[in-house]
Amino acid sequence: MTDATLPSPEPGERLEQDVESAVLAAAATAVDAAGEAVDIVPLDSPRRLLLVHAHPDDETIGTGATMAKYAAENVLVTLVTCTLGEEGEVLVPEIAHLAADRDDGLGPHRAGELAAAMEALRISDSRYLGGMGRWRDSGMMGTPANERPDCFWQADFDEAVRELVAVMREVRPQVVITYDENGGYGHPDHIQAHRVTVAAFEASGDPAYAPQLGERWQPSKLYWTAVSKSMLQAGIDLLKQSGETNFFGVDSADDLPFGVSDEVITTEVDASDHLDAKVAAMRAHKSQIELDGPFFALSNNVGQRAFGREHYILVRGERGPGSGPSGREDDLFAGVEHA
Repeated sequence: MTDATLPSPEPGERLEQDVESAVLAAAATAVDAAGEAVDIVPLDSPRRLLLVHAHPDDETIGTGATMAKYAAENVLVTLVTCTLGEEGEVLVPEIAHLAADRDDGLGPHRAGELAAAMEALRISDSRYLGGMGRWRDSGMMGTPANERPDCFWQADFDEAVRELVAVMREVRPQVVITYDENGGYGHPDHIQAHRVTVAAFEASGDPAYAPQLGERWQPSKLYWTAVSKSMLQAGIDLLKQSGETNFFGVDSADDLPFGVSDEVITTEVDASDHLDAKVAAMRAHKSQIELDGPFFALSNNVGQRAFGREHYILVRGERGPGSGPSGREDDLFAGVEHA
């Protein structure tokens, strides 16, 4: 039977094929100026940044501008995503059937969205912890999804740490970013990502830990992502002034499950010049981020005054010199020796 006589795939099969093609295309090796494929050797890049996120879209919402800025500055930016986000709410009616309680096909679709987002941010090194699909989205606490033995919340902790240590020793980042101990807002996968990353940060530099995973490497700095309460409040106020009233249904940043006091923020990365890349990456995650929802309303109305500035809390390593009236670091690599 020739290709021309093969039966046409069903719609669901076509979707899976399209997603697979998108993922494979995005996973292609980097190319040089002449368009020839080249291997990326971590130590070819004097500055190396590793981010650990729970689901596709988390990286863009919280750290997308930072990723785009450093990628543009020739920093080797590596993203590790812990799950495919299979339990996410589907916001696009045309693919509602992919939801976990229906066809359960959202994971591969979100992998395609992540691949497109990485293209928008110009990130060439994006990978999944333990390989694509190793651990499933855990859903929220108390749900059946959270009890599944294959979900990230139920993962063998030592195995997950070993997988991340292997990446750290390969990439050899000076700077590592993940969530705080509450995962930002309490999602089990975010909390687990925090726990695994902190443990791997320490274990990677221990010469006695799993030497088969490669030569020890101790990253210099560990950051937690942070959302400034004052920035959130300024955004809410500006939205109200412009006639927008829906930012998660609240009038005060204090009513949101995320947001931290400005006093604890150590680092502010101004990536305003890369706001367009962040917004493009957000649009790629259209199954999860409403195009007319609060994040886009915020980016459209606040723009470079807020959405292109991302905040962090330094929890390991030496704080670099600050700048401006706040005295915050303005560079994640401040004070780091490059090697």
